[in-house]
Amino acid sequence: QVHLAESGGGLVQAGGSLVLICEASGAIFSINAMGFERQAPGKERELVARISYDGITDYADSVKGRFTISRDIGKNTEYLRMNSLKPEDTGVYYCVLYDGGHYRSPINSWGQGTQVTVSP
Repeated sequence: QVHLAESGGGLVQAGGSLVLICEASGAIFSINAMGFERQAPGKERELVARISYDGITDYADSVKGRFTISRDIGKNTEYLRMNSLKPEDTGVYYCVLYDGGHYRSPINSWGQGTQVTVSP
């Protein structure tokens, strides 16, 4: 019933920027917290950034000051602007939807993922 579609991944050189987009459908998007997780090769999936229904944000320490998460409730879309990318940011990035309005709720759904590759 919930469908999350990511786009915007790709190959970029270190220091470059990308914007990931996640479009949600089939869900009450406006009251659900959303976020992005990533999984690097050989590593566990980890939180990147998340945003509650009222705009409160939370970031992994490794991306603070470089990544910005935002949302457009009217378009059922969230965005992750990634600046000053590093090779260690390489991985598959997944959009997530939480059960409730705050990101401390359980995760309800994941998107299919989009690949981000940062070359040295």
